Amino acid sequence: MSHEGIRIVSQEQARREDAEHEEMPSSAITPAKVLVKKTEGTGVEIEWKDGHKSAWNFVWLRNACPCATCHEDRENTGRLPGEAKVKDQTLLKLYEAPVRPMEVTPVGKYAIRFKWNDGHESGIYSWEYLRRVCRCDDCMTKQGL
Repeated sequence: MSHEGIRIVSQEQARREDAEHEEMPSSAITPAKVLVKKTEGTGVEIEWKDGHKSAWNFVWLRNACPCATCHEDRENTGRLPGEAKVKDQTLLKLYEAPVRPMEVTPVGKYAIRFKWNDGHESGIYSWEYLRRVCRCDDCMTKQGL
């Protein structure tokens, strides 16, 4: 009997993963209006067809990159989407440019892609992913955060 592929997770993580697989109505994952505030450097706002509104700042979005590499890194370190990596303690802190997108492009009718100023550009932020990681008070409560 093989145990390959079996992993032990906390009850909260199991609940979160179950919620990730719940089917959402198309009006909940279809944007009516998307505002990318690239010039202002503030973030993204989406008004969904079901009337819900979501907003994220660019730092949070970069830390929530859904690409396989970033997802795996978050899983291995126990971070949630949007949580920053723990930085090594150094005596002298070096200046780090604020995270911002250099380019923003639509991906078909289902997603958006950012080319970040740190060179990263492999994450495709689907509308469904963005709705699932909504940061509004109601969604945060539903997510147990």
